[in-house]
Amino acid sequence: MAPFKEGKTYWIKYYENGKPRYEATRFTKYSDAKKLLSRREGNVAKGEPSGISYAKTTFNHLAQDYINYYRINNRNVGNAKRYVEKHLRPVFGRMKAIQITGAAITKYVKSRLEAGAENATINRELSALKRMFSLGKENDRIGRVPHISLLNENNVREGFFEDNEFLVLREELPEHLKGVATVGYILGWRRSEITGLTWGNVDLINRIVRLETKDTKSRMARTGPLNSELVEVFEKQKKLHKKLGSKEPWVFLNSSGTDKLKRFDKAWESACKRAGIGNKLFHDLRRTAVRNMVRKGIPEIVAMKISGHKTRSVFDRYNIVSEGDLQDAARKLESRAFPVRPARESERVEEVAEEKTNLLH
Repeated sequence: MAPFKEGKTYWIKYYENGKPRYEATRFTKYSDAKKLLSRREGNVAKGEPSGISYAKTTFNHLAQDYINYYRINNRNVGNAKRYVEKHLRPVFGRMKAIQITGAAITKYVKSRLEAGAENATINRELSALKRMFSLGKENDRIGRVPHISLLNENNVREGFFEDNEFLVLREELPEHLKGVATVGYILGWRRSEITGLTWGNVDLINRIVRLETKDTKSRMARTGPLNSELVEVFEKQKKLHKKLGSKEPWVFLNSSGTDKLKRFDKAWESACKRAGIGNKLFHDLRRTAVRNMVRKGIPEIVAMKISGHKTRSVFDRYNIVSEGDLQDAARKLESRAFPVRPARESERVEEVAEEKTNLLH
């Protein structure tokens, strides 16, 4: 529809998602109003909301929306910031969103591979970038989401702790981390789930500890049983709070006892080195806990409920049969002779007859 005049200025009318849009312009010339109408119709044709210029949206706009989303939804903001700040922003930080094309992303992946990054690490960064664009589309900041392909990665997880390795490591850990490690080793909970525990989550009378929906990665509330060792851990923490006169709600405090325990990568790595057990990850405790529960005869469905795994496939990915399990199976096979098939009656008769013939000769 052509621009039409109302008073001294022109109005334009166009359709967006089947609905008519009327917009007052500041133009007094028909030609200027016609150009604006053409621009609006062009925006609609490209899927852009009227009046919004996607060309102005930058990577930094998308990154901020991404971090805000994690903060608002009580997700792991630390990981979100790390993906953005450590690798994505240095490459894309000066770019407009429309400049981050498939070719630009491929170039980024190539540089990360050349830098020695693992496929799994790069995939986490690409997933963050993909989420940024998805949120940008939802927030009407961009009109399209570039295709982002993830790399192939080996999903079998191999890191485990044997009992003696864990005990040695726990001795080497700073005092304020020993209980955290114990909970991880027995229940298989994620580090952020453990460090986020408050006293409201702990029920020592009924010997259980709960996680609320908002505190879990799977967004599913769950309950963990407390054995005597875990009861001792939480009782020790209570005594520590009382000794410090702490009013903090968090069960596990930092080294100074003044705030919630946060990341402790350096302390963990140093303890692993002193313990002489190699480069173990805290997440290896989670794999170990699942394996130990299955070894002890706990049904897999129950183990999944305790550890917070949604699908059965995790047992395949965690490669629960360790090298020690295979060696144990080999010893059992070695000690068991294959059973001899009992002879049939007809065969026994033939054997007796053959023995008599041999005696006669």
